[in-house]
Amino acid sequence: MKPFVTILKVYPLCFVLNLRTFFLLSLISVGLETGFAQPGQNPYWERKGLTAINLSQASLSSWSAGGESALGLDALLTYTADFKKDRHLLNNRLELAYGLNKTDGNGTRKTNDKIYLSSTYGYQLRKNFYLSALLTFQTQFAKGYNYDVSQDIFISKFMAPGYLILGAGVTWTPKAYFTLTFTPAAWRGTFVTNKRLSDAGDFGVKKGKHLFSEFGADLKAEVKYEFLKNMTIYSRLEFYTNYLEQPQNIDIRWDVLLNMKINNWFSTNLTTNLIYDNDVKIVQKDGTAGPRVQFKEILGVGLQFNF
Repeated sequence: MKPFVTILKVYPLCFVLNLRTFFLLSLISVGLETGFAQPGQNPYWERKGLTAINLSQASLSSWSAGGESALGLDALLTYTADFKKDRHLLNNRLELAYGLNKTDGNGTRKTNDKIYLSSTYGYQLRKNFYLSALLTFQTQFAKGYNYDVSQDIFISKFMAPGYLILGAGVTWTPKAYFTLTFTPAAWRGTFVTNKRLSDAGDFGVKKGKHLFSEFGADLKAEVKYEFLKNMTIYSRLEFYTNYLEQPQNIDIRWDVLLNMKINNWFSTNLTTNLIYDNDVKIVQKDGTAGPRVQFKEILGVGLQFNF
């Protein structure tokens, strides 16, 4: 049997480095909140954030039903900074997530990895209706692997891919908890900075190229709602179509975060991510590849700090 402490000690250096990066960004966000959001200051700003660390552990010794010892660790940070004054509106959102799972049989494997940043500026045309500009960026911290195919050859890493969307359109805010942004003129760039992945033409880029440019329309719906005391849900559903190539193939991204606060220190978090991107080919065990619906779900209980 390998107890909790022993399993933790054998975590690889990559975990320490990426977790250190995660917490560095978390501390920067907390520092900005402390420095610029003192009581009575910036009355037009509304800032909220949470940092959560979820831990799971199982230790088995001569267990007749089978199984293996495991340790899982998942860290999460979300931060929003919204500004509203006169006819001006600015919504900013940052999401960071990183998680690993360690078992005796399979070693250490990544279970969660996300960097997401979004900013929307709006100029009010009429009540709840804004002329807007959108910026969205998304990538990951560390290398990712398809363990069904290979445990040694990574299929993704930081900025491979990286996604950047810039566009102009309109934003509708009929309720405080609901925002709809339609961007009929939106450029999306898919960056693949790794040479091997670029040479393979992964994520839609032409072989040997590091950027795949698209021009199309983006539709994003966001819900932030407290349906019960200390139970909140955030849901973001986004559609994108490329005018220049196969506009009938609509890319879909749906992210959900359900937060259930137990007390001042502990909480339960459920996150789900659903993606369909026609340009991302998923390799199967038999060697075939093609676009597929991607789904991830993470449930965790642990420490939480709200700021």
